[in-house]
Amino acid sequence: MSVRHLHVDWEHYHRMIERLALQVHASGYRFDSLLCLARGGLRVGDVISRLFEVPLAILATSSYRAAAGTEQGTLDIAEYITTTGGELHGNLLLVDDLVDSGVTLARVVDHLRGRFPALREVRTAVLWYKAASTVRPDYFVQHLADSPWIHQPFEEYDTLRPHQLAARLRSQGDAAAPTAAAQGRA
Repeated sequence: MSVRHLHVDWEHYHRMIERLALQVHASGYRFDSLLCLARGGLRVGDVISRLFEVPLAILATSSYRAAAGTEQGTLDIAEYITTTGGELHGNLLLVDDLVDSGVTLARVVDHLRGRFPALREVRTAVLWYKAASTVRPDYFVQHLADSPWIHQPFEEYDTLRPHQLAARLRSQGDAAAPTAAAQGRA
């Protein structure tokens, strides 16, 4: 069975985040806490945090580590949440880029309910909701019936290394890109 691929550029990606934010706003949901799952939900959370003027909390999770992030393994959930907004409380909006199998979203929601008794309600918001997911997010911009592999614009950095980036920028005429000699200096 061949897997379909969905390629997303920066403009489309940002528009999806804006549409998600407007969907949450239109629902009337008032959240006291905002938590994004790193890494995929960082940009989503950043924009929503700015639009709603709610401090952003970050929880690192990881299950796609092998093969430049294309193979799912065991889910790891960080022990600590990073935030300047105090402990999670009240109504929480949990954001990520997508829900694939549903494992991460379900486990994180259970994890949060167990660790933060001051949470009244947890709602979830993602850009893409794949049909293969066992969890339906509260908010999503696009339902993907065939569960394609999504190529997001920042994924180029998964395999790009600093010396390759410098070479690319120099080849594009960027005079500020460091030379190999400058890269070797500490």
